[in-house]
Amino acid sequence: MKDCSYQTAYKRLSLHYFLYFAVLGTTIPYMGLYLQSLSFSAIEIGQLLGIMMFTKVIAPNIWGWLADKSGRSIFWVRLATAMAALAAMGLLFFESYWAVFLTLLIFSFFWHSSLPQFESYTFKCLGDDKHRYGQIRLWGSIGFIVAVVAIGWQIELFSVAWLPVDLLFILLVVWGSSFLVKDGKRIHEEGIGHDFITILKRPEVASLLIVSFLVQLSHGVYYAFYTIQLSALGYDKTTISLLWALGVLAEIGVFFWMSQLFRNYTVRFLILLSIVLTVLRWLLIGSLADSVFWMLFAQLLHAASFGLFHASAIYLIDSYFKGKNHGKGQAIFAASSHGLGGALGMLLAGYSWTAGGASLAYGLSAIMVLVAFFIALKWIKEPL
Repeated sequence: MKDCSYQTAYKRLSLHYFLYFAVLGTTIPYMGLYLQSLSFSAIEIGQLLGIMMFTKVIAPNIWGWLADKSGRSIFWVRLATAMAALAAMGLLFFESYWAVFLTLLIFSFFWHSSLPQFESYTFKCLGDDKHRYGQIRLWGSIGFIVAVVAIGWQIELFSVAWLPVDLLFILLVVWGSSFLVKDGKRIHEEGIGHDFITILKRPEVASLLIVSFLVQLSHGVYYAFYTIQLSALGYDKTTISLLWALGVLAEIGVFFWMSQLFRNYTVRFLILLSIVLTVLRWLLIGSLADSVFWMLFAQLLHAASFGLFHASAIYLIDSYFKGKNHGKGQAIFAASSHGLGGALGMLLAGYSWTAGGASLAYGLSAIMVLVAFFIALKWIKEPL
């Protein structure tokens, strides 16, 4: 892609990441709270948040196939974003369980189709500079922080009922930003003829997908109930939003220094380190959430549980899937981790929270990550 490089596309790519993750900063911390305001039970909230993640199992793979076949990643990013905005309008009108269920199902199907193709486009732009991915991706984390703080302030002063309006507005801005980047001429890469299924069957690839699934599965209770948990313990909405923001600030620090980390350490070591710190994080939140000090420390560990793990895993995915398999590779990673892992994590969170509260839910999360550690230790390898 001669018309796209780190130097020429940095601002445009960064802006889209900023806006895309502002949407997540609107939904991840506060959608559970919004659904609670509609008088849904913990199990219903887990089901509704779970369906939002479950669509990520299917949607990115469909979009990945279409993008790889057409060679037009950005076209499919624009279409997915526009359809997500149209679907999100349903939250302005519907409050019954099944109407909200269908609204979130359609919205999340299109929304989750977008990012893997933009990630693929970004890596194609970066080329040999892919170690600089973190310096672009960190703007997504900044967008998440801005949204978390702004929406938290709005909820504190007004009401969580404004959340659907906020979501629709930001989605429309994201759609507009997609027109600042454009598809380059399709490049036919020689010497990359491995079949997609053959790549998936390689032990290091399959194990990475399983580990990513388990790590994301463990995040389900955090994403679904962290805000609800802290609210029940007496934290005000501003403090909660600042704790969310602190976690993402730590994530930004990792993304900023990721290039240097890749030069000084192996990717395998960074993945193992991130998993160990993730276990510690869930144990702290599950048992010491009433302590502001320990919650500050636990949120700093978001740098490992998400930032360090994601950047390392996606670096390996880009190394494993080349040429005609690039978009599908990003899609299968998103589907297995944030999709299937996220969906089952949300669903399990609703049931485990109902059965045993925070201690049981986060305890199960810690066990999942321990399993991931031993799989990674045995099978994950450095790219050739």
